[in-house]
Amino acid sequence: MVSLIAKVGALSFDKPGMVASGIMDETGQSMVRMLGCGAGAVVSKSVGMKPNEGHANPCFTETEGGMVNAMGLPNPGIELFEEEMKVAVPHGKIIGSIYGSGPEEFGALAGKMEDYGACAVELNLSCPHAKGYGMEVGTDPRMVRDIVSAVKSAVDIPVWAKLTPNSHILADIGMAVQEAGGDAVVAVNTLKAMVISPEFARPVLSNRFGGLSGKVLKPVGVRAVYDLRTVLDIPIVGVGGISTWRDAAEYIMAGASAFQVGSAVLTEGPCVFECINEGLEAFMHDYGYGSVSAMEGAAHERGGRSNRECDRGVLRHQDVRVRME
Repeated sequence: MVSLIAKVGALSFDKPGMVASGIMDETGQSMVRMLGCGAGAVVSKSVGMKPNEGHANPCFTETEGGMVNAMGLPNPGIELFEEEMKVAVPHGKIIGSIYGSGPEEFGALAGKMEDYGACAVELNLSCPHAKGYGMEVGTDPRMVRDIVSAVKSAVDIPVWAKLTPNSHILADIGMAVQEAGGDAVVAVNTLKAMVISPEFARPVLSNRFGGLSGKVLKPVGVRAVYDLRTVLDIPIVGVGGISTWRDAAEYIMAGASAFQVGSAVLTEGPCVFECINEGLEAFMHDYGYGSVSAMEGAAHERGGRSNRECDRGVLRHQDVRVRME
């Protein structure tokens, strides 16, 4: 029997895949729809203290292997977002994504999300295209430590921190989250990127640069999760370029307890979660993994799995190969 239940600290999810912040999570109805399509949870659109229109168009463009966006964190503000949470929360687990300029603002936002019924808060410390927010506060370990500490003091629900790949001290940032009492890290957000139109001799996006997401990001995300797993004791949620069960398996074996899917919801449709779940379940059955936790960290010198478990996986692999031949 194979179980797709995923545990991230104190939280348990029926399915290991979640909707990443920023797509199909702006309204209560869209979040409900994604829960019905096989997602174990939905991370809300990042919400701030006040309404924000975001950047002017064009704020999105496709590129080879992915897409680049500079939305600029558009949202209705935390007060109005309560209405969307009222619609979504009764239908499943909603993780409230928030962004702020400092510890006090993050703490106040987190408290609101807890009041609205969020099962956890995800701190957006990594948006690469919002001046004064996101990556600008998330690349300073001391600031990260202060923000996480403030949020932990403000709420009783788990606190996750979403990290940026745009840093050479990712491990230090992850450790800052852990030392401040953070319950998990989410890795990674988009890569800072730019697309230029040769015909117009100018950047395509109004903001000039944006965040690169999609399949091209997966190797970067997998490496980040692997590196973080070598230094952290708290759980890791992997995100970046996941569109198939193989992608999800890579993240889990690199050390992720669960994963998030973003761009693939746009390119593959909401059914991507059911496809990933079915493929992952079949793989786990064929290779002798009884649970997601049994796969977790398997790429780290057997990832802590017992020799018996590993041998069983090898034997099952051999059985499958024989059947295929």
